[in-house]
Amino acid sequence: MDHALHHLIDNIRSASAERRALHIQAGGSKNFYGASITGAPLDVRPLTGIVSYEPSELVVTVRAGTPLAELEAALAEKGQCLPFEPPHFGFSRGAASVGGMVAAGFSGPSRASVGPVRDYVLGLQMVNGKAEHLTFGGQVMKNVAGYDVSRLMVGSWGMLGVITEVSLKVLPFAPAQATLRFAMDEATMLHQLNVWGGQSLPLNASSWVIDNGQPTLYLRLRGAVAAVEAACQRLLAEIPGQRVDSLTTAADWTAARDLRLPWFTDGFARGDDLWRLSVPQTAPALNVGDTMVDWLGAQRWVWAAHGDPAAAQRLHDAAQKANGGATLFIAARAYSTMPKHSFIPLKSPLNRVHHAVKAEFDPQGIFNPGRMPWFGV
Repeated sequence: MDHALHHLIDNIRSASAERRALHIQAGGSKNFYGASITGAPLDVRPLTGIVSYEPSELVVTVRAGTPLAELEAALAEKGQCLPFEPPHFGFSRGAASVGGMVAAGFSGPSRASVGPVRDYVLGLQMVNGKAEHLTFGGQVMKNVAGYDVSRLMVGSWGMLGVITEVSLKVLPFAPAQATLRFAMDEATMLHQLNVWGGQSLPLNASSWVIDNGQPTLYLRLRGAVAAVEAACQRLLAEIPGQRVDSLTTAADWTAARDLRLPWFTDGFARGDDLWRLSVPQTAPALNVGDTMVDWLGAQRWVWAAHGDPAAAQRLHDAAQKANGGATLFIAARAYSTMPKHSFIPLKSPLNRVHHAVKAEFDPQGIFNPGRMPWFGV
């Protein structure tokens, strides 16, 4: 056991004995999300470096404090990537880390076509609230008997333990990609995406937004060269549109991933709250205000006046009517306590399961107390 890991385990053991709260952190790129962050900092950045990488096996094992950009650069050298395009955000000065990527579970524009972070986690190591260093999963897909704890950690926000190392499935870059632009309103866009989604097309990502006053759909295609070219010709023959230069749009897709498009920055400048609505791809237009749509219709971003409870309730109602949910993603200004409807409330049976899992992994409740309201600690 190296010094950095030994030091981290000692800190957790002491905190558990003293019932002292710990705030797990690396770059802090996602500190905007969730409720109040309390506790003494527990820095995982010393746990850094790529442990093993087998490009021919499409598997990489990396320590949790490793900057996400460092991992992506190493993969790119071998023509490979994390296909779910994890966001870097960068709203703070810190850099996104691999452990934070897994703990948050956020995915980028291609999530609807390639799957979420969870689908690419093969195994991981973690330290629980009892200061036990545990290993779950491995480096192959079929390695799980019983509960898949490694994937349980995805999106747990450090509430269950400290991720120290993770093994990920990676994929080669697609041989070809293209971005098409269509002028269409929201209802037409959602209908058309549903039609295209039922056809044999290399759809990879979409982004619908009011662009320079014009409702516009950007559609990204990825796959074999022949498939992408055939799809471009077919779609542009069906509906008037334009093919946009891929080099030009690459930066725009990165900006969409990190919430840096003008639609986002303008809303932040106004001082509004950014809400995320997760709904079925087939859900119709929700008509809830200034909206951007991605994930082929499954993710709707909406601006609402800061701290407006009526707006929050309206968004929850609209999302629930569409069989989805609404979450306050980024508040314009920090709250001393999170507003009452900031997160999707859990139904009683699921809430009991959450509490039971939390008690098993972190019996003293030392990890990130208060960050996720549904844990009730």
